[in-house]
Amino acid sequence: TISEYDFKALHVRFEDDILRITLDRPERLNAFNEDMREEFLWLTRRIEANGDIRCIVIDGAGERAFCAGADISWFEQDWTTERFRIEYRWVHDFFDTLERIEVPVICAVHGTCACGGLELAMSCDFRIAAEDTRFGFTEANINLIPGSGGCSRLVNLIGPSWAKELVLAGTFIDTERAMQVGLITRVVPKDKLQNAAMDLARHLTSKAPLAMGLAKVIMNTCNSIDSTSGRILERVGQSVLIKTQDHGEGVRAFREKRKPVYRGM
Repeated sequence: TISEYDFKALHVRFEDDILRITLDRPERLNAFNEDMREEFLWLTRRIEANGDIRCIVIDGAGERAFCAGADISWFEQDWTTERFRIEYRWVHDFFDTLERIEVPVICAVHGTCACGGLELAMSCDFRIAAEDTRFGFTEANINLIPGSGGCSRLVNLIGPSWAKELVLAGTFIDTERAMQVGLITRVVPKDKLQNAAMDLARHLTSKAPLAMGLAKVIMNTCNSIDSTSGRILERVGQSVLIKTQDHGEGVRAFREKRKPVYRGM
């Protein structure tokens, strides 16, 4: 099970129905290494299969950084083009799973949030930042691009102009600018970051999980389809939800002026 696995580069634990994943290489700014990539791959195959997870919170250990990206030594290996694509896709698979999984995913970032670390954050549904956070990409310094969503997700999230400012110009931005362009949605004092993430997680787990999951799927899909198709998806989703036990419980709780008890049914 997830809680019994011997993680080396991550610290993974349950707090009730919230899965907490901490990048745990603070001495290296929580940079991705082979252990972390293997553990991402292990989690990819299991988190969607675990029906007990109602929310995921991701953060980074240490004072200096959420994550600075990948260890540069990973790029120094004598890759073949085909092998590199396969290995790189395994990282993408974890990010894609976070984006796809039908539970809310919160990323709590601080210090340096750069390169692959920022790409990881962008695959999450909510990004809460400590006041000291700086965001950016440095891949161009070694003749690479942000290749794990740093182009594709970023342009959808903040638009092409600011995406080019970060990727092409290599500009680092602070939390004020990140809020302005829509890269993050909440800023808190550094000492309040963990509490803010967990408060949001508990708020989200109090809501109806089926509705949360379908809304996430539909909103993500609407990034790449026309608005008419999006509204068809909304109607299909609503027609499924209206027949659920949780919908009936929500209506009863509203009538009875009490908090609903949702069971994901």
